[in-house]
Amino acid sequence: MKAMILAAGRGERLRPLTDTTPKPLLRAGGRPLIVWHLLRLAAAGWREVVINHAHLGQQIVTALGDGAEFGLSISYSPEPVGALETAGGIAAALPLLGQEPFLAINGDIWCDWDVGRARQVIECGNNRQRGAHLVLVDNPPHHPAGDFRLTGDTVLAADRHTADGTLTYAGIGVFWPEFFAGVPLGAVMKLRPLLDEGIRRGLISGERHACRWVDVGTCERLALLDTELAHRE
Repeated sequence: MKAMILAAGRGERLRPLTDTTPKPLLRAGGRPLIVWHLLRLAAAGWREVVINHAHLGQQIVTALGDGAEFGLSISYSPEPVGALETAGGIAAALPLLGQEPFLAINGDIWCDWDVGRARQVIECGNNRQRGAHLVLVDNPPHHPAGDFRLTGDTVLAADRHTADGTLTYAGIGVFWPEFFAGVPLGAVMKLRPLLDEGIRRGLISGERHACRWVDVGTCERLALLDTELAHRE
């Protein structure tokens, strides 16, 4: 099973930091955000990782190399200026990801979810007809309306009239390659439309992660995470 780290975003809300440094290389707790992911993956037995990149992407390649430093083999999926969004980026990387289900993680989050769970999802057959399995978290203050609802292990659309019972997509999911079959190669496409259609078709399962998760989308949240991790270390 391979893993993909999504690292092509521009990071507009993190400017001016991201004017000179790609978002995944911003540091928290003494390490670049993306390195936290790599260390967790390596510790859980992963060996092959695919990373997409666009804005200042060569810095990511230079910093991480072939992954040997982390006990990993890293392949890169470069994207054009402006990037392809999440669904477009994953679709473009499918030749590197292969035919088996894979784990995808946003490069701009910090989370203590056990990445080894991804293999359990596959082994247990919890695949909703080869669609996707999402990790959901409690709604953070900056996203109070949430994204979806969870009934058992079934992901449902959120109620348009209330945020009660909603959860937020953590930017972590197990995906089957077939789920992206309808995305044209090179297309710029967000993930949400695919997920909404997958929910309508009953293809999406999920689970709630109740522990630590941070969407590092602003300088303020990056600074808070840096302080937290520094104290933890």
